[in-house]
Amino acid sequence: MLTYDMETRGSLPLYEYLYRCIRSDILSGVLPEGARLPSKRALAEHLQISVITVEGAYAQLEAEGYLLAQPRRGFFVAAVEHSPSSERASVSCPETHPVPWKLDLSRNQADASRFPTSTWAKLTRQVLTESNDTLFSPIQHQGLFALRQAIADDLRNYKGMSVSPAQIIVGAGAEYLYLLLPQLLGRDAVFALEDPGYPKIRQVYEACGVSCRSIPLDQQGISLSALANSDATVVHLSPSHHYPTGLVTPIGRRQSLLRWAEKHDGYIIEDDYDSEFRFAGRPIPTLQSIDQTGRVIYLNTFSQTIAPSMRVGFMVLPPPLLERYRANLDFYACTVPALEQHVLARFLQGGHYEQHLSRMRKEYRFRRAAVMDAFRSGSFSGRVTFSEEGAGLHFLLKIDTQESDDALRHRAEALGMKLAFLSDFSAAPNPDYDHTLVVNYAGLSSQRLAEAVALLEKLLASSQGGSY
Repeated sequence: MLTYDMETRGSLPLYEYLYRCIRSDILSGVLPEGARLPSKRALAEHLQISVITVEGAYAQLEAEGYLLAQPRRGFFVAAVEHSPSSERASVSCPETHPVPWKLDLSRNQADASRFPTSTWAKLTRQVLTESNDTLFSPIQHQGLFALRQAIADDLRNYKGMSVSPAQIIVGAGAEYLYLLLPQLLGRDAVFALEDPGYPKIRQVYEACGVSCRSIPLDQQGISLSALANSDATVVHLSPSHHYPTGLVTPIGRRQSLLRWAEKHDGYIIEDDYDSEFRFAGRPIPTLQSIDQTGRVIYLNTFSQTIAPSMRVGFMVLPPPLLERYRANLDFYACTVPALEQHVLARFLQGGHYEQHLSRMRKEYRFRRAAVMDAFRSGSFSGRVTFSEEGAGLHFLLKIDTQESDDALRHRAEALGMKLAFLSDFSAAPNPDYDHTLVVNYAGLSSQRLAEAVALLEKLLASSQGGSY
């Protein structure tokens, strides 16, 4: 008689759990071809379940071809290929869980604990009660018009960009938009990437099958001479605040980049990463705002400004590329849920987004100052140098040591620390990047500062100093 523990089914219906158990035994060979199954009534009595439950399981197995029903004789196992490992796949590939680091300075993301959840909840309730007709209607492929209008207004008011909602494509985060760009620009295009730079950009582009070129940086951003000597037709850069170096590309270099794009019939992808968090001086105008020939694709995301889980990004296409997008890629449905788009549109339209940014700029300014003051007061202060302090959610910390970055990393992990080094972001070895930490401070609260300083003191106390 077939025996299964029906109490371990979890939230599954009884018939589905029984179906899965019998199917597993058939696939693994426990129930061989031609084996006769118990009658429905006999199995129901044995397992203390209803006959209807057994009927449902047998009917599904018969429908899928695992069982053959013979009139007046019962159910028999059909001929199937045995796959013993099929039911063990989930056991052999367990879920991975993040390491509980004592100190993690490598996480490049905003602190979501300060987000105005009560405001977001209120707007969500409004959308659910007031927008039933539109909420469940299909969303335009480029994204909800109200959201695209709100984004266009925000870009005009705070970044000086004159764009139409029709030029905006909404997608589920920056990485999804990266996937669209090779399809839009052509897989035969050659993409130039900043070196050092955010590694995931290269990973996404290469996964799309396009060729990438690493272009070094100088003191003004991406090297124009190296770019001109490459065969690149597209360049992906962050001119307003580069990650991880923090460089800002000045107006002269920006104009030269626009001339390069026009001369080579190329395009510039302006990834406006982290530009909202600038703590000194006026906001840096975008490259798109000075583009007169339609060569710049502007790209941004709400993941850094609202929360890491807010997978909403957008790009602004120049008119020629917008026509190409609509001709070739307009079959893609928008990947952001409708409810999230409606709520975000109201969040922007109501001024809540700018209020949130204003609060977070103040919070991060104080947090940055507190972190740097704490590091300067540590016993290792004489062996470190700070740089790129004016913007963003990270800064660079150059360490006076003779140890390699890998050696420092391994010793840090043994102490429960996860660190990011500038050399991790470089495609080619560069001694200028050695011994430099990329300190992502946004998640480092004042309550954790003393512990962070103590761990760094312990790490550097056993590190042999050197000269740089």
